[in-house]
Amino acid sequence: MSDSAAADAPPSAPRHAVVLLSGGLDSATVLAMAQDQGYTCHCLAFSYGQRHSVELDCARDVATAHNAASFQIVDIDLRAFGGSALTDDIDVPKDGDLDDSGIPVTYVPARNTIFLSFALAKAEVVGARALFIGANAVDYSGYPDCRPEYIAAFEALANLATVAGVQGDTLQVLAPLMHMGKADIIREGTRLGVDYSRTHSCYDPSERGACGHCDSCRLRHQGFVDAGVDDPTVYDERAQGEQA
Repeated sequence: MSDSAAADAPPSAPRHAVVLLSGGLDSATVLAMAQDQGYTCHCLAFSYGQRHSVELDCARDVATAHNAASFQIVDIDLRAFGGSALTDDIDVPKDGDLDDSGIPVTYVPARNTIFLSFALAKAEVVGARALFIGANAVDYSGYPDCRPEYIAAFEALANLATVAGVQGDTLQVLAPLMHMGKADIIREGTRLGVDYSRTHSCYDPSERGACGHCDSCRLRHQGFVDAGVDDPTVYDERAQGEQA
């Protein structure tokens, strides 16, 4: 093709993706990775009966900062079922053993399946052929819906249960952080320009900031230490000394 013909050629159609955006460190990184791959991203967050709404404010902020094509908060009520420290009257564990291989009480029953199902519906409407999720088997190997086998199984379901899949227009469920440690995630996000001060990870924050003691806070902070990146998290003043 000549240079003039190439210049006159119509631009390629955008590739659309739906990104599950919680407002946390991992999902913010996934959004940046999806955009780096050339996807036009539609972000979904969920008000599902979790303990606080800070993460939803962060999700909106992250989507805006990254110029996402759209951002939507979906209301569902997982408190109706409970069974998790995030949706029931169960204490959030503090200063526990991060190497415990059991399923943590912070696991929310069927949450990723529910979220991905909504993302699949969104994908059918906006013409997306990729769903991005921040599932990670390294930090939370006890979560059954954060395993590679689960992602593969949901992708198979997606291609059986949608018009696009039936017509041979394959959908992908992508979990690019699956085998990355927290430090590697932070390094990659930093390379892609993610502002982690906009994100929130704490399971049990106060008005003064993140607790600094739940599993999520501790994994997040250690990730910044291991990555050699300053931790921008605002911690409750009672935890500041321990996170210095």
